[in-house]
Amino acid sequence: MKPRLFLLLLASLAAPLFGAAPAKPNVLLIVSDDQGWPDLGCIGTKDIQTPNLDKLASEGVRATHYYVTWPACTPSRGSILTGRYPQRNGLYDMVRNDMVNFGHLYSPEEYAVSPEMTLGLDPREKTIGDALKAAGYRTGMVGKWDMGQARRYLPLQRGFDFFYGHGNNGVDYYTHERYGVHSMFSGNARSQADKGMYATHLFQREALRFINSAPAGKPWMLYLCFNAPHGASSFTGVKRADGRKEGAGVQVPNEYAQPYLAKGLPEKLARYLGAVTCMDESIGRILDQIRVRGEERDTIVIFHSDNGGSGNGGNAPLRGAKGDMWEGGLSVPFIAKWPARLPAGKVTGEFLTSLELLPTFVAAAGARPPAGVKLDGFDLMPVLRGEKPSPRTEMYWQRRGDRAARVGQWKWVQSQKGTGLFDLATDRAEKNDLSKSKPEMAAKLKASWEKWRAEMDASEPRGPFRDY
Repeated sequence: MKPRLFLLLLASLAAPLFGAAPAKPNVLLIVSDDQGWPDLGCIGTKDIQTPNLDKLASEGVRATHYYVTWPACTPSRGSILTGRYPQRNGLYDMVRNDMVNFGHLYSPEEYAVSPEMTLGLDPREKTIGDALKAAGYRTGMVGKWDMGQARRYLPLQRGFDFFYGHGNNGVDYYTHERYGVHSMFSGNARSQADKGMYATHLFQREALRFINSAPAGKPWMLYLCFNAPHGASSFTGVKRADGRKEGAGVQVPNEYAQPYLAKGLPEKLARYLGAVTCMDESIGRILDQIRVRGEERDTIVIFHSDNGGSGNGGNAPLRGAKGDMWEGGLSVPFIAKWPARLPAGKVTGEFLTSLELLPTFVAAAGARPPAGVKLDGFDLMPVLRGEKPSPRTEMYWQRRGDRAARVGQWKWVQSQKGTGLFDLATDRAEKNDLSKSKPEMAAKLKASWEKWRAEMDASEPRGPFRDY
C-alpha cells in the first residue's frame, strides 16, 4: 500500500464515530418551568402531546437520572448558568416577594426596594454567557431570567448580547405583570409593546429573531427559558383558609387546552398539559428554522426542566413534587441532540446533573472555563455517547432545613416531609425506608452531606444570602 493511502486509511479509522465535530457548534439550551419528570409523550406515562420534543429525543439522547440542584426556580437556574452549587455561587434561595402570596399589588416605588429588585446572582459569578462570549459567540437570553432585575443583574451585564424576557419569577402570560408591576424587558428596559400577547409565542418570536440575525460564520448561543407551564401570577379572588388568595393557575390559549378537556380531564390539568403542548409547538418551529438555515448538524440542543412538576397531575412513578427533596422535586426530563457528535434514539440511565452544562458547552466550543472559579460539573458528552460511565458518583442538596444526598445508588433524605434512606437501583419511587435496616449506610450519607456542607462554607463567599 502506498504511504499516502495508508495515512488516509489510518486517519479515517481514527476519526470520531459521528464525524469531525465543528470547531464551534451553535448552542440552544431550552429550559421549561415546573415541568414534571414524566411530562413528555416519549416517556409514556401520561397522555400528553409533545411531538416535537419526542422527535428531539428520537434524534438524540434522553437521560432518565438527570438532576437539578434545587427543587424550585431561582437557585436551580443559578446553577445552570454558573456550573456551581447554589451554596457555592451564593444564590441558594428564592428571589421573590412573599407578600404576593396574599395578593398584594406593589406600587413601582415599593417594588423598587423589594427583594425581587434588590437581590440577584452575585456579579462576581461568571455565566455560560460570559464563557461563550469570550470564545467568540454571539449570546442571547430569551424568556424567564430570574437572576435579579436591578441593571447589574440583567443578562446584558452577565455575558449576553441579546435579552428579551421577564427578569423575575412567574408572570401573567398575557399582561406580563408580576402582581401589579409590568415585568417584560427588551434589553435593559421594561417594555409594554407586546402587552396582551401570549408569553410562549413571544419567546418563540424572539428566539427566531435572535437566530435569524446571527452573522454568517459566527457561532451563537441561545439560553431559551419558557415560563410554561408555571402558574401565572394572577388571582381568582377566592381566599384560602390560610388567608392567601387562590392562584389562577396555568394560562393557555383555549385551542391547546380543548383537546385535553374533550378527553374529560379537569380544567386545571388540561390547561397545564395544553401549556406544555403549546411550548412544544414553539420549540418545533425554532428547531425547524435551525434546520432551514442548514445548522442542524452543528447545533447542540439541550432541553430540561428547572425543577419537578407542581400541580400537574403528579410525578408518578417518582415521589414528591416541586419543593421536595424526593426524586419528584429534583429529577427532571432531559434531552440532548448534536447530530455531529451524539447518537440518535439513545436512552441513558447515567447519573447526571445541571452542573454539567457549563463545562460541556465550554468543552464543545473549545473555550476556556472561567478563570479562578471552582466548577462542580464535567463535560457530559462522552457519557451521552456511551464512551464512559458518568464520573458523577455524588450529589447534594439543601433547601433551608431540608437536606438530601445521593451517593452511588443510595439516597438519603432529611426533610419536613419525610426522612429516610432509599436504594434507587430498586426503589426509584422512594417507598422503602432502609435507614433502620442499614443504619451504617444512612450514617455514611449523612456524613458525606456534612463534609460537602463544610466545603461549601469554606468556599469564597458569594451573596446575596450568605453572611460575610
